[in-house]
Amino acid sequence: MKIFHFLAIVLISGLLAGLIHGFANIVLVEPYLDTAIGIENQRLFAEGEAKDTPQFWEKFSDYRIWQKQGSIVAGAILGVSTGALFGLVFAYSRHALPSQNEMKKALLLAGIMWATIFFIPFLKYPANPPAVGDPSTITLRTELYISFLAMSGLGALGFSALYKKMRNKRYLAFLGYATFITIVFFAMPPYPDKITISMDLVNGFRIVSAITMTIYWIANAVILGWLWKRIQPHVDASQVFE
Repeated sequence: MKIFHFLAIVLISGLLAGLIHGFANIVLVEPYLDTAIGIENQRLFAEGEAKDTPQFWEKFSDYRIWQKQGSIVAGAILGVSTGALFGLVFAYSRHALPSQNEMKKALLLAGIMWATIFFIPFLKYPANPPAVGDPSTITLRTELYISFLAMSGLGALGFSALYKKMRNKRYLAFLGYATFITIVFFAMPPYPDKITISMDLVNGFRIVSAITMTIYWIANAVILGWLWKRIQPHVDASQVFE
């Protein structure tokens, strides 16, 4: 493995995909955030925690501009960190993935990782806009989500090892993961907070959040697969990944 080339491919693909995700959030997610934060502001005014004054809106406007700019940076950080994981898994498992086309391999692996570390956890603990949830339960909600994500990811890793060992009955690995994650799904408690705002807003926010994360995984796979085919960092392979 040409380590320098490998690292360059992984970091560039993750960074670019993360930036794409960040800009997609600006276009698709931010309008829902504006609406949800507007509801939260009205609650603050009604409860006397803030005053509806020009000074408030000036500070709020500055904060939202900073927040939207920060979402691009956050997208880049997400891309590099998640892309590094994706690149390592791809390098380790590319020979086990069907097809001779690097981009198809990357898309298949991205689909698996999208399902196990994003979509399945998302089904159990979907994203909610700011107006949903009591601030006092943030820690609990975060722990629930991370716990489920970890079990889904580690479960997929464990059953993938089983898949490699089973030649004639590999379907049992898929069945085993499906059974495992179904048990975990129903065993873990739901979020404790009730939703008191419009479900149209909540569902719209969830849908666009899922869309932008899907865009990220597709972009990462396409860019990494294209760069891998062009640069071929595996040509002088060592025993680290091969």
